[in-house]
Amino acid sequence: MRITKTKLAGLIDHTLLKPTATREEIIALCGEAREYGFAAVCINPFWVPLAAEQLSGSNVAVCTVIGFPLGATATAAKAWEAGQAVQNGALEVDMVLNIGALLDGDTGMVVKDIRAVVEAARAHNPAAIIKVIIETCYLNREQKILACRLAARAGAGFVKTSTGFGPEGATVEDVMLMRATVGPAMGVKASGGIKTAGQALAMLEAGASRIGASAGVQILKEMD
Repeated sequence: MRITKTKLAGLIDHTLLKPTATREEIIALCGEAREYGFAAVCINPFWVPLAAEQLSGSNVAVCTVIGFPLGATATAAKAWEAGQAVQNGALEVDMVLNIGALLDGDTGMVVKDIRAVVEAARAHNPAAIIKVIIETCYLNREQKILACRLAARAGAGFVKTSTGFGPEGATVEDVMLMRATVGPAMGVKASGGIKTAGQALAMLEAGASRIGASAGVQILKEMD
């Protein structure tokens, strides 16, 4: 895939989700996002107001995570957290699917959980984008397909491979499977362990429409 540095930047969510992130680091992250033209910054909910302030007037979206990183938070808590984040300036919400419910075969619960977040976020901003993290490293092929289909049924806009906190991150094979499952109607975000331009381009070639990476600046510098 031939892609320019500018185009690649516009497909990256510049990410800082470590628990030790400080105000100074979040401000620096937002500055880099403005400078390089990233699609979004992806930060924990506490930092959403600061990121929204830092990125005001720019084309960089504020993305946050919900029920992160385990997905086992109560549905009502996920929905409230998502609504608050959007009220505070987040346009994009990356929520973790309830993995245990999926493994139990409780598809109704999985859909209910996702839909509650979708509805809470869009109640505050109808344009809010909800990405569902299915944490592929814990699932077999059939479960990955099912997770994607349930996310679509619940009204999400994207499926996403990983939190980056599991034992494995994104793979080309998983991205291809997810794209084949959701078709062109939904986005696919590859995230987790993507540290080089080669890896990022391989994910896009496989069907990803967004890349989540904490190494966004380094990735772009490889394109020089």
